[in-house]
Amino acid sequence: MELEGELFSTTLLWWFAGIFGVTLLFALRIAPWRRLVRKGQLHVFLGAIVALIVLWHIRGQVQTGISFHLLGVTVVTLMFGWSMAIIIASLALFAVCLNIGFGWQGYVVSFLTVALVPITLSQIALVLVRSLLPKQFFVYVLGNGFFTAWLVGYISGYVAMQLLVLSGAYTMAQLKATVIPFFPLMFFPEALINGWAITLMVVFFPAWVYSFSDEQYIHGK
Repeated sequence: MELEGELFSTTLLWWFAGIFGVTLLFALRIAPWRRLVRKGQLHVFLGAIVALIVLWHIRGQVQTGISFHLLGVTVVTLMFGWSMAIIIASLALFAVCLNIGFGWQGYVVSFLTVALVPITLSQIALVLVRSLLPKQFFVYVLGNGFFTAWLVGYISGYVAMQLLVLSGAYTMAQLKATVIPFFPLMFFPEALINGWAITLMVVFFPAWVYSFSDEQYIHGK
């Protein structure tokens, strides 16, 4: 869910810009760049950026200043890990904001709701599923793909709603009447697209998914 920067005060926008800057610098510092020199990995990295750009252009405005589109970042996180997913999403969001004219204000606000929050939650969910549940193929696909994408979509949506309340642009009562009732329709497709995408990749292109291992999830199961 993307938010227009005009809904927020200058002070809040600078706070958001600071969060964006620190997050991106940290991601650039810890990113496993050597992984991209492996055969075909750079093409997968660039392809993920293009895929997000295309996906994020398929959008609808649910309320003034609020645009909804599928996130798709759960599968990107499973493919590349937190740091690379942040970089990919940052580049894709920059291209989208440049094309639709959001400006830097909309960029730094939307970075929180379509990149930082959902990618961080997807990484946390991956760690929890690995630690608490059996390492089986269907657990990986259903837990990390379908269910995590659905949960991440919901939480990211509520974070966006809280930011709008914080800005004073809307009250929670207004959002509960106009936006939140559509959450089930918004985030069920999110679960499907991420779940099916990660299923196809681990079956046909497992080398593209850093978080998946044939030895752990298939062999001997």
